[in-house]
Amino acid sequence: MNAELSVTSIMTHAERVNGGAEIVSLTQGNQRHRYTYRDAFSRARQLANALARFNLDEGARVGTLAWNDHRHFETYYAVACSGLVCHTINPRLFVEQLVYIINHAEDQLVLLDPDFLPLVEAIAHQCPGVKGWILLADASHMPRSETLDLLCYETLIAHQSREFNWPQVDESSACALCYTSGTTGNPKGVLYSHRSTILHAYASMMPDALGLARSDVVMPIVPMFHVNAWGLPYSCPIAGAKLVLPGSKAGDGETLAGLIDEEGVTQSAGVPTVWLALLAYLKVTGRTVESLRRVIIGGAACPVSVMEEFERYGVESRVGWGMTEMSPLGSVNTSEERRDHYSQEDFARVRLKAGRPIFGVEMKIVDDQGTELPWDGVAFGSLKVRGPWICSSYFKLDESDAHDEDGWFETGDVATIDPDGYMAITDRTKDVIKSGGEWISSIAVENVATDHPKVAEAAVIGHYHPRWSERPLLVVVRAPGGDDLDETEMLCWFEGRIAKWWTPDAVQFVESLPHGATGKIQKIVLREQFKNYAFPGA
Repeated sequence: MNAELSVTSIMTHAERVNGGAEIVSLTQGNQRHRYTYRDAFSRARQLANALARFNLDEGARVGTLAWNDHRHFETYYAVACSGLVCHTINPRLFVEQLVYIINHAEDQLVLLDPDFLPLVEAIAHQCPGVKGWILLADASHMPRSETLDLLCYETLIAHQSREFNWPQVDESSACALCYTSGTTGNPKGVLYSHRSTILHAYASMMPDALGLARSDVVMPIVPMFHVNAWGLPYSCPIAGAKLVLPGSKAGDGETLAGLIDEEGVTQSAGVPTVWLALLAYLKVTGRTVESLRRVIIGGAACPVSVMEEFERYGVESRVGWGMTEMSPLGSVNTSEERRDHYSQEDFARVRLKAGRPIFGVEMKIVDDQGTELPWDGVAFGSLKVRGPWICSSYFKLDESDAHDEDGWFETGDVATIDPDGYMAITDRTKDVIKSGGEWISSIAVENVATDHPKVAEAAVIGHYHPRWSERPLLVVVRAPGGDDLDETEMLCWFEGRIAKWWTPDAVQFVESLPHGATGKIQKIVLREQFKNYAFPGA
């Protein structure tokens, strides 16, 4: 049968088959809210009835500025299944970017967490198209606002019917909208269709991807405002997995450890910085995470030291790669399951790769002339992808140079792919270092640098050199207790670990590195910071 693929079908299935599975979330005051999928979707119908009173046109955008919690989860489904578009807004963007994307998306309503009220009060007058600001709170936690006529979420839905006649939506229609972080120029919007969302959820659940099952207890630390928490709010209800949502405490190691132990979390997903916070807490306190079996690490390159540290707690690390434009999942590294097939040295190399493309994602690497390069693990070139959940264009931006004439999307990454299909990102196209006509992988150098026990964080940028055109400059944040780390010790660390000519020419120590809205290091800022630097003796 040719049935429509819609987010509504996820809700219907989860409510009937997995209705008793729990959703636990942290709310204001670090209190835990506990209910079931059945309860969540009942309240989603109440919210849908409340939204219907605003008489929004089909496809209208409804924004959210919210943490990972139960009300945000309800909003995902009430909005999308009503034939509207859930626009998750990243509150970590610059104010100018927030104003731009709310206006560009033409958001009609915005639902916000109380933590973001000061931010919204500062920008609301620049967003005249927003008809209402709804605070995700109950009446007892409603703050006063001198500038906004706020609506209370719980009051709004309290007397609404728990029955709602969901419309039949076209599977090709949009259900969600997310904007890129916009490191250069304005952020770009990516629309996700009902069909692409379903297919992405299916693929992400496969054993060699995220491997979700009903027996899992999943804690998405990756924000629901960042590429839909990597699709977990959709895939977990399909599987029937218990969801644990950490609210505003995603970066707090003590809170995360408590949730893992007390809720029996078996799997979690997040960027490397949150795992560093968790591991640091475990190390200091001596606590363990007995239930945790697997962590999915994405969003930035993961140091091998993080994987090795997790191994001490019996936790498997899976590196994943993707992009906002890819919904986001593109590849997952499951080399751990074939560890006995590798030598120790080979395994150390392969586990750092971005992994093998999941079914539904086609990949290729090309040279500067667009000629496809072999999957031999040696050749590297621009990485291109295509597939049913990869964007075909940007929202309200039909003309884009991101796609070639055959529909392949230019990721902006430089990569290699080995004969077994393991893809490794060697750099961003705009960050690649070309020294004496040869390319140096800044990511490979950074991975080695962060393995040093006295290094908390590191970044490598290409900097002008009169002889070699560019040479790598290493910028380091010392780890606690590593105050005695100097340039000599740092550069000696690279001996035997990378090609000698890849070794940075100099090291600069800083208190912190600049990060963008999604936690990635902003190398464009570093290049500006060190634009007047000169290599010694050059």
